[in-house]
Amino acid sequence: MTESITLLPAVTLLAKFAAKQLSPVEVTRAALARIERLNGRYNAFCLVDAEQAMVAATESERRWMRGEPKGLLDGVPGSIKDLVLTKDWPTGWGSKAILRIPPPDVDAPCVARLREHGAVLLGKTTSPEFGWKGVTDSPRTGITRNPWNRDLTPGGSSGGAAVAAALGMGAVHVGSDGGGSIRIPAAFSGIFGFKPSFGRVPTFPASVYGTLSHVGPMTRCVADAVLMLNVLAEPDSRDWFSLPYEAIDFGQGLEDGIAGLRIAYSPDLGFGGVEAEVAARVIEAAEAFHGLGARVETVDLDLTEARQIFRIHWYAGAAALLRGLSADQHDRIDPGLREVATEGEKYDLATYLDAVKARALLGQKMKEFHCRYDLLLTPSLPITAFAVGTEVADAAHQERWFDWTPFSYPFNLTQQPAASMPCGLTGDGLPVGVQLVGPMHSDGLVLRACRAYESRHPISLPKV
Repeated sequence: MTESITLLPAVTLLAKFAAKQLSPVEVTRAALARIERLNGRYNAFCLVDAEQAMVAATESERRWMRGEPKGLLDGVPGSIKDLVLTKDWPTGWGSKAILRIPPPDVDAPCVARLREHGAVLLGKTTSPEFGWKGVTDSPRTGITRNPWNRDLTPGGSSGGAAVAAALGMGAVHVGSDGGGSIRIPAAFSGIFGFKPSFGRVPTFPASVYGTLSHVGPMTRCVADAVLMLNVLAEPDSRDWFSLPYEAIDFGQGLEDGIAGLRIAYSPDLGFGGVEAEVAARVIEAAEAFHGLGARVETVDLDLTEARQIFRIHWYAGAAALLRGLSADQHDRIDPGLREVATEGEKYDLATYLDAVKARALLGQKMKEFHCRYDLLLTPSLPITAFAVGTEVADAAHQERWFDWTPFSYPFNLTQQPAASMPCGLTGDGLPVGVQLVGPMHSDGLVLRACRAYESRHPISLPKV
């Protein structure tokens, strides 16, 4: 029974708490036992605070016994990515360059909101150093492994969160996404990951990668992501980019289906190179959306200009990140991150401003595109998971991680809501993801479409 508890969705846990069929203490104890059993094999958590979690769970249990839960997630266990500030816990950023890491005296907005709604925080999940790449290994925390095959990467940079979700180490997990870092590991690890519209979830402090970076939910079902978004989207004055707050229930209309929606299906966004089995699973997903009543049309959409635009933005951000570090600190940085930052230092102001202008044109292109289509459907990734400890899947043809993630970073540039939904397995038993992208601020529409697909194709989890 204990093992099965760990795989229950948050929405089910909350119903059982209300009916007094389960207690937050029982659920938290089971989640901690699951972490104890599996984390040594998969390295999803870099910090676990069992004592604090049990205190929070006990307080939650008392509230439920009084019939007075204090929020939307009271008693639900979850995790925070180790790039996000958590009061009383150090944030390590996966780095050995920061030798002294005192715990901050404030929570990031998403952490503060989760605490206010009674979530039980178990600990912090692994990331590559400063979240710089699309796989999860770092000098500080080592290699994180795929829940379907330990020899393979779970993706990144929110790889620890994806593994924790897939293996039942908590129900709700906070990830961040600057170029695909929620959707990449969601696809490789076979879970649901949602990057909201930029500004939907307040952040603090501002990311060194600027307006590329988003915070969002990583879960085992769409309903749990909706529940998380209702919490995470609440206002915080520290983020001057955040959207004006509206008390939106993103679950409203979640079960309304997608009949009549216009969905554009792009097999490759002009990049090409999609593995045959990945392409086959995504075509099946497109057909499933048609079967659900949507009007699905194959389109010739070319976003290949996004690659160079993203490269300049990302490398410039990496350069800013490492600027001011001592020589000794530089020596401790992941060599790949050093290389990226070195190139970023070479960009002059004119080059950067040209990329900013090109980014604006890309955003305009997508706004015009969505005048004709409600949603865009693509593969989440062109490949399945590859060997751990490497940045790229094919060193002969790929230079950096964004060479194998062409479907994710364009929508960080355009700031649109985008989700990765599992859409089946390959013959080798590896997950494939389908990506749904909506117009700016249409977060609820993307979630509704994902839920419609999930209602016919439930998410499968790895057996461990």
